[in-house]
Amino acid sequence: MSSPKVLNPPYGLLSQCQDYLELCKPRVVALMVFTALVGMLLAAPGAVGTAPLIFGNLGIALVASSAAAINHLADRHMDAVMARTRLRPLPSGHLEARHVLLFACAIGALGMAILIAFVNTLTAVLTFVSLVGYAVIYTLYLKHATPQNIVIGGAAGATPPLLGWTAVTGQVDPHALLLFLIIFTWTPPHFWALALYRKAEYAKVNVPMLPVTHGDDYTRLYILLYTLLMVVITVLPFATGMSGPIYLAGALVLNAVFLYYAVALMVTKRRALAMKTFVYSIVYLMLLFALLLFDRYLPIVMNQFS
Repeated sequence: MSSPKVLNPPYGLLSQCQDYLELCKPRVVALMVFTALVGMLLAAPGAVGTAPLIFGNLGIALVASSAAAINHLADRHMDAVMARTRLRPLPSGHLEARHVLLFACAIGALGMAILIAFVNTLTAVLTFVSLVGYAVIYTLYLKHATPQNIVIGGAAGATPPLLGWTAVTGQVDPHALLLFLIIFTWTPPHFWALALYRKAEYAKVNVPMLPVTHGDDYTRLYILLYTLLMVVITVLPFATGMSGPIYLAGALVLNAVFLYYAVALMVTKRRALAMKTFVYSIVYLMLLFALLLFDRYLPIVMNQFS
């Protein structure tokens, strides 16, 4: 008697799920949610409620994923030309545009409903504004209109810690705006480093990124200038009393490494160094926000054991 045949799960369904997950840019959204979480925990140390902690982060993640999917949809023809992006779900033909639009609308609406029902209206409104800012204003217009696209459009990507703060407190605070400002000034050197490395691909699809319109040397100079501005901004949490010496010491070390990369780009002009700068910038932001959290909560933990 032969043994029964074991049926494997349909590969098509699994690959489709992976494609829809890719639309959400999970690594980018994970970083955004992490900064939102830090905003929450800084807003009310030790007193963050379950609703903002769970539903706030879930709503922010869903709306950010919706914006990412809309970005995939809007850039699908350009992505088909660029080597870095031609295997994405839409240009590869794995997903259809109408399905992606429905998916983006569905998760965006779900995220907004969660924020309105379980968090607060202010956070929902600000999250919606950031969705429009990234998915519509930046993706559909600024990206193709000006070499300063990432500077202006970067405001949308800088909102997560502000959203986390308002999810807990229901109001905008100067310290929350400072967290926003940190990411806002970090975005240009972060993205321009990638633009330097991918200059030929952006030129191929006529996207006016700074290296394409003004050249590599001009871009390297602006990376250095924005890095210097970022160094000043990241010292402000200590200067305003928001954070203490632990944060300051760590931030100075992180800034020193970032400055090293920015200066090295000016001196050596090696293309590979641009990608290393881009990768470090992601690590930098994660560690900087982790330092904000560590600096705030270490004294609380120490007091409990003293």
